[in-house]
Amino acid sequence: MRPSSRRRPATLHPHADNAPLIEDIRLLGRILGDVIREQEGEPAFALIERIRQLAVAYRLKSDAGAGRSLGRLLESLSVEQAVSVVRAFSYFSHLANLAEDNHHVRRLQAQERRNQPEDGSLATCMARLAKAGLQPSDVAALLAQAYISPVLTAHPTEVQRKSVLDAERAVSVLIGARESLVTERERAANEAMLRARVQQLWQTRLLRTSKLSVADEINNVLSYYQSTFLREVPRLYAELEQRLGGLELPPFLRMGNWIGGDRDGNPNVGADTLRLSLARHAETALRFYLTEVHELGAELSMSALLVPVTPALQALAERSGDFSEHRLDEPYRRALIGVYARLAGTLHALTGTEALRHAAAPSAPYPGAGALLDDLRTVETSLAGHSGAALAVGRLRPLIRAVQVFGFQLATVDLRQSSDQHEAVLAELMRVARIEVDYASLPEAAKVERLLALLNDARSLRVRGAVYSAQAEGELAVFEAARELRARFGAEAIRHCIISHTEAVSDLLEVLLLQKEAGLLTGVLSGTGEPQARAELIVVPLFETIADLRQAAAIMRGFYGLPGIVQMLRASGGEQDVMLGYSDSNKDGGFFTSNWELYRAEIALVDFFAPLQAEHGIRLRLFHGRGGTVGRGGGPSYQAILAQPAGTVHGQLRLTEQGEVIASKYGNPQIGRRNLETLVAATLEASLLRPTRKVPQRFLDAAAALSEHSMAAYRALVYETPGFGDYFFAATPIREIAELNIGSRPAARPKEGAPARSIDNLRAIPWSFSWGQCRVALPGWYGFGAAVERFLSDFAQGRESGVALLAQMNKQWPFFRTLLSNMDMVLAKSDLAVAARYAELVPERRMAKKIFGRVEAEWRRTQEALATITGQASRLAADPSLARAIEHRRPYLDPLNHLQVELMRRYRAQQESGAKADELHARVQRGIHMSINGVAAGLRNSG
Repeated sequence: MRPSSRRRPATLHPHADNAPLIEDIRLLGRILGDVIREQEGEPAFALIERIRQLAVAYRLKSDAGAGRSLGRLLESLSVEQAVSVVRAFSYFSHLANLAEDNHHVRRLQAQERRNQPEDGSLATCMARLAKAGLQPSDVAALLAQAYISPVLTAHPTEVQRKSVLDAERAVSVLIGARESLVTERERAANEAMLRARVQQLWQTRLLRTSKLSVADEINNVLSYYQSTFLREVPRLYAELEQRLGGLELPPFLRMGNWIGGDRDGNPNVGADTLRLSLARHAETALRFYLTEVHELGAELSMSALLVPVTPALQALAERSGDFSEHRLDEPYRRALIGVYARLAGTLHALTGTEALRHAAAPSAPYPGAGALLDDLRTVETSLAGHSGAALAVGRLRPLIRAVQVFGFQLATVDLRQSSDQHEAVLAELMRVARIEVDYASLPEAAKVERLLALLNDARSLRVRGAVYSAQAEGELAVFEAARELRARFGAEAIRHCIISHTEAVSDLLEVLLLQKEAGLLTGVLSGTGEPQARAELIVVPLFETIADLRQAAAIMRGFYGLPGIVQMLRASGGEQDVMLGYSDSNKDGGFFTSNWELYRAEIALVDFFAPLQAEHGIRLRLFHGRGGTVGRGGGPSYQAILAQPAGTVHGQLRLTEQGEVIASKYGNPQIGRRNLETLVAATLEASLLRPTRKVPQRFLDAAAALSEHSMAAYRALVYETPGFGDYFFAATPIREIAELNIGSRPAARPKEGAPARSIDNLRAIPWSFSWGQCRVALPGWYGFGAAVERFLSDFAQGRESGVALLAQMNKQWPFFRTLLSNMDMVLAKSDLAVAARYAELVPERRMAKKIFGRVEAEWRRTQEALATITGQASRLAADPSLARAIEHRRPYLDPLNHLQVELMRRYRAQQESGAKADELHARVQRGIHMSINGVAAGLRNSG
């Protein structure tokens, strides 16, 4: 976005390692500037460049005059000018992200060439395991029973359109290719293609004009399988096997997905979206296999006149239906044409769609992925036995691994619904069946007794001919669809049923009873001579609030103490997932308390399940509901996994990947591969290298005290300060976010008796997203400074000893160190000077000044607390590369924030005046929404 000047931009650190990044950002900025000049005219470009220069001077040179000039200039802009500037800076944020991603790949490759891999790499992980005396067989033994699964979810902070993502992927490929270009002609041609793609971006609508549908979300998330997962996951397996000396590993890394099955608070999800989701998943997997088989047939052109084949391969060729005289001596090609024909038949049978090529007519569908694997293994065995093993390496073996991992289902789609919805359906079924007039009002013990009796009753609850509510019919239809889809796509297609807001044992039993109604649970829990109960779906409690987390182990103890439950779990596979919610616990109790209660809940759950596993083989798997922001469990995955309490991982890990963070982590295939590698490396290290000694009691006592003080400070502000809800709805863009077409799910869960604009009503995701937009990021740090201050003042041995204890905790306790590291990053991205502009939007000025003053005071206390504990006065002192990245983004983020405030002021003024919405009003709204997109892109982990 700058003229063609070759001088180094002042906004980037001149460190030698950054030189290629600087070059890429300058190139993309120059191309974007040229496109703007060409498309919008010289005055528009000059205006944008003037704003950029003032922002740089204000931010990097602390030029107060430049800051005042910037403010006056932004306020004077017309709506058209403001929108043009917002678009420019938003697109620059997107392009800078692509350059940074490319530079990250470049650095990883350079480290590999120097044989200096960083933390989180398989190379470093294997070196540490070997140093600890572990053999490849030890690692393979753990992975043989491991289950690692990133679970992709859609949420109302996903701000990217697929059209924009596709164009950005093209830019990313072109930027990455420049490294290998030698001649000026090649570089000029590459730049011309870059210019075309940037021009495409400028002329592509950044925002959606209609609400995102569940089908759109499904298609969006499947694009990451096409670009990243289907190819990079097999490569990850191949590298790991090579590092283990050629040991062949069973599938342990599998993908999960919520889109199409997550009904919690989303009225747009039901049985139809579940069917659509699984059909589109299968279509994506099968079309990938069809393409790979077609390409493989082109590669395996060997003639039987020159090299023999196994009888099994010859038989496969004869069954292919291909009798072309041109290929009669090419058994591999004929065999693969037969495989292709059966895959085409499978595609049609499972999805109703057709394959693109037909050398032979579609034939009998494969009954399952195992039969396809058998055919591919036949090809592999023949190659290996006849001097063709090298021909299997490039495409066949990765394809075999892809089929092992992805099957025909591609990913496991989870079901999720709130416990109160399950209860309402069963209450209706019992009322209509005249079993219980008002089940919902029963005491917990009576509910459990009634549910156990019904689980052991062979009869259905539904009364033939009775009319049920749409809600009851819809919920039952989902479970029935799950039974049908598991039979069609395989048992891995749907494995988990997650219960949001699990608060009691009856919440788990209700889902078992709903499974029974749909034929997903057979047998009885107890009774002589009867078949043992077996549930097809794992019932997964989700503990979300602080109170729920504190009761997690007690609820599971009560559940497993019921007659027949242990036997049912053992008969059903012996797996028990428990999901832990980072979002609502943070919104409920603040950042430190949320993390501390999650930590305590994990320890309590592991302590309870340890004897169950030893005696009955029931294995606990924790499922971490992490979001993009630190306030919602975000932050580097490697450190987060290693910070888990000892014994809580043990090869078992599921975690959510949410919102626009999916694009950030998996949009670039190489970075996607790196993130998957990090999950595997961290799981291995956490499982095999964790120290056995316990965390000192004084550390635990200190954390408990800090949690108590932190939660008190947080709740005093958020829930006990008069007018805080009004402040939040005025000083953040939450109202505008709710209007933005960035998700199929509503931004709030209406609660009975709560006002429409209520923090209680609000989903935790837009709560965090809004604070990030206005650069406060309050959920990621508030309360910690007050907690440390109170802890040190109360410490019996005196302040100096208290500081020494906290410093020791930071050095020796991964949980505490990771928590502080994440808080450090949040504070580095926050900016109270920018946030103060948002506070000016609050109509009640005295209230706004008072509340913002409290936020500012706690921000300073938290900064001081971090400096005191870590000994580092500046933020991100331990991560200078991230510090530089954040610093060079600020001059491009600041104008977006300032413009967002100005446009929000105009937009709300027109709304409050009662004036009729017109095109100008709509353009102001679009400008706000573009600024939300741009700020989210600039902050990256904001959802």
